[in-house]
Amino acid sequence: MDSALVHAGLKKKPGPLAFSSLVHRVAVLSAAHKQARQDNPCEDRAVRTLLSKGRRASHKRGERPAKKTALSAADLRAMAATCDTSLKGKRDRALLYFAFASGGRRRSEVAEATVNHLTRLPEGGYTYRLDHGKTLQSGPVVGSSPDKPILGEAATALQDWLDVAEITDGPLFRRVWPRSLGGALSGKAVAAIVKDRARLAGLDGDFAGHSLRSGFVTEGARRGVALPALMAMTDHRSVASVIGYFQQGGVGSNPAARLMDED
Repeated sequence: MDSALVHAGLKKKPGPLAFSSLVHRVAVLSAAHKQARQDNPCEDRAVRTLLSKGRRASHKRGERPAKKTALSAADLRAMAATCDTSLKGKRDRALLYFAFASGGRRRSEVAEATVNHLTRLPEGGYTYRLDHGKTLQSGPVVGSSPDKPILGEAATALQDWLDVAEITDGPLFRRVWPRSLGGALSGKAVAAIVKDRARLAGLDGDFAGHSLRSGFVTEGARRGVALPALMAMTDHRSVASVIGYFQQGGVGSNPAARLMDED
């Protein structure tokens, strides 16, 4: 019966699983085993070897990971300009600046941010203490600091939001009702805010929560910020995981590209 339905076009025959989907499923299984404090078969050497071979094979087939469009600082300001003076507008502006300026925070890190980890600096601005996250499960990365600076425009937007929302404790970014505040935003809600503000700003691209993280690294590369300095803010554990963003942003200004120029 199933075969007849497939041939009739009434039931889709499942296609091959993309390698990125396989990696994601293995990661979910691995996280579940770690949370349950059970032996993790996903860390077995045979599994890691198989994934490594699969990654090479998928690359040869022409598969490439789908990357979200990186947000530049100019894009971010264009998105912030769509935020009005309403409670929602002030929240969205503060959220966008906070996520970008503090090192390109993941949407889950933004959703889980609390006022308790925020410290005001005597000279103005804040630091946000990030002591947990995807790359911080074993503590802060060597050479980095868990305290992420939030300065300038980002600090002003954050202060404005805290003042008008009268938030002194608990989640930093919350759902906004017509006349009150709700609970903490979810990671999906953070991604939706990025998409919505990019659309309102008329930006072209495939934007989502990760656009803030890739945008921070890309913008830093364009400005010639040293890779270790960027990694100290983003908490990337390896150069390999961040170098793609760095090259994307700095390829046009890489001094090694001008070795043929006369002195």
